[in-house]
Amino acid sequence: MEQSELLRHLCTTLDRLKIRYFITGSQATIAFGEPRFTNDIDVVVDLTRTQLKDFCAAFPESEYYLSRATAEDAIAKRHQFNIIHPTSGLKIDVIIQPNTPFDRQRMDRAVRLPVAADYDACFGSPEDVILKKLEFYQLGGGDRHLRDIAGVLKIMGEKIDRQYIANWAANLGVDDLWQAILRRVEETG
Repeated sequence: MEQSELLRHLCTTLDRLKIRYFITGSQATIAFGEPRFTNDIDVVVDLTRTQLKDFCAAFPESEYYLSRATAEDAIAKRHQFNIIHPTSGLKIDVIIQPNTPFDRQRMDRAVRLPVAADYDACFGSPEDVILKKLEFYQLGGGDRHLRDIAGVLKIMGEKIDRQYIANWAANLGVDDLWQAILRRVEETG
């Protein structure tokens, strides 16, 4: 299985089950920025216990590793669980939507983008993707988060709502990092 096939299966399943979601992480920065290799898909979902049975059924045990008990625990604790496609080594990180003002707004700001000629998917907005990358970098993430941010800023240019990012960066405690990135982008032109 190719990553594009897994992404299609995930998104069409979520759409069919009417589960709100958005793709985030590296897949989102690739959608808004520059291509790079990644072998996982990060998705934030508004998944409930009542939807879990049908969701799990879309990832049959014969093809995927998905622990229903771990998924139930993730829903209860608003955490995350994994779906693994052992044959390909691909992984989906399923993140249960945290119940914070920022995370609720991220879900509301998700945008649908064409992924292939015959389907589209919901992605976190470029601004929200940048903000999460800032948080991950601050938590000790690697330079790839900064490269992803720079790629989105380079490709999206003036389409980025920098004031929105500045407001949330201050609320999330990553304002100094955001300002440093802006200075660096201006210097490198």
